[in-house]
Amino acid sequence: MLPIMCIIDRYLLRQFVQTFLICLLSLTGLWIVFDVFTNLNEFIRSGRQSGGVLMFIVNYYSHFWLLVFNLAGGTLAMVSAMFTISWIQRHNEMTALMAAGVSHRRVLKPIILAVATLALLMSMNREVLLPHYREELSRRPQDPLGNKPQSFKTPRRDFFSNVEMSGKYTYAGEKRIGEPSFLLPASLAEYGTQLTADNAYYRPPKGGRPGGYLFDNVREPKNLDSRVSLPRGKTPILITPHDAPDWLKPKQCFLVSGISFSHLIGSVAYKQLSSTPQLIADLRNPSLGFGADVRVAVHARFVQPILDVTLLFLSLPMVVMRENRKVFWAIGLCMLVTVLFMVVVMTFQHLGDIVLINAALAAWAPVIIFVPVAVWMTGPLWE
Repeated sequence: MLPIMCIIDRYLLRQFVQTFLICLLSLTGLWIVFDVFTNLNEFIRSGRQSGGVLMFIVNYYSHFWLLVFNLAGGTLAMVSAMFTISWIQRHNEMTALMAAGVSHRRVLKPIILAVATLALLMSMNREVLLPHYREELSRRPQDPLGNKPQSFKTPRRDFFSNVEMSGKYTYAGEKRIGEPSFLLPASLAEYGTQLTADNAYYRPPKGGRPGGYLFDNVREPKNLDSRVSLPRGKTPILITPHDAPDWLKPKQCFLVSGISFSHLIGSVAYKQLSSTPQLIADLRNPSLGFGADVRVAVHARFVQPILDVTLLFLSLPMVVMRENRKVFWAIGLCMLVTVLFMVVVMTFQHLGDIVLINAALAAWAPVIIFVPVAVWMTGPLWE
């Protein structure tokens, strides 16, 4: 019986992996085709500037499947599992196994292990690969090279220095603010309340130098080159060429800030492309002042693998116990369960984002609700 079950395990795993890869590649391909044709003029322009349109498109989307895997991997794993089980039922293979004395638990074991493995791979993807390729995945198809000016829509406050940051345009590729106009608080207004220049470039921390914005061709305050730097307490905030002649040129200054350029432009992909340690570090960053939404996101990272496996156990009884030979009908029922499941998860996370409930409860409440339901629904499968 053992060699036969090993053959069946390999058969089920092969069917599961094939279905998952087909779904993942198809979804990725459809997304890319739609994206490319929607923004074809921009890709042609960018491709001509970088040496070839086709090669530019290939490079631009080379890591895109990681994002699709992160967004849809849990649902695709559940669909692949349901399709595999429905397929062997449709061809009476499940009936033959039951007649041979093989339990549901033994038949489903490789599928459950495969989904659990995928849940762990998705966690690794979120924590390692997506943060590593954050720069590439953050580029917008409307501006794939990051050299088009984008309107600076909303001023951003540095909660540590109380400087209000604004400007006319932002350039993602250069991490540059065009015509910056920063409003200085009273504690830094010894030379004036406005800090304006032609451009401001974000510079990350390097060596003993703090991160912040390098202002070039400063207009206000006047005569800044000969004036001393301005601190907040013991921390220098506005550094002038008077105190840093080795790395600041005339008509330049440096504003220390814990707000990076990606934080400043408010990228919508920030949370999903950051690792959990990065999110925790940002919560502790006094300049950012992040609130409940990031706390919910941190808790959700620990909960997500549990939710991915729970979704599988919610769907299994609908296919196995009904012995439904209509594959797409069974998958349709599972998709309804998935929609309900996702609505509940997003509702609790939204309640946590707007601080109606605790961040930990917002992330863990779906587990508290659905795990007992899944255990109750799958009970008959193990008898």
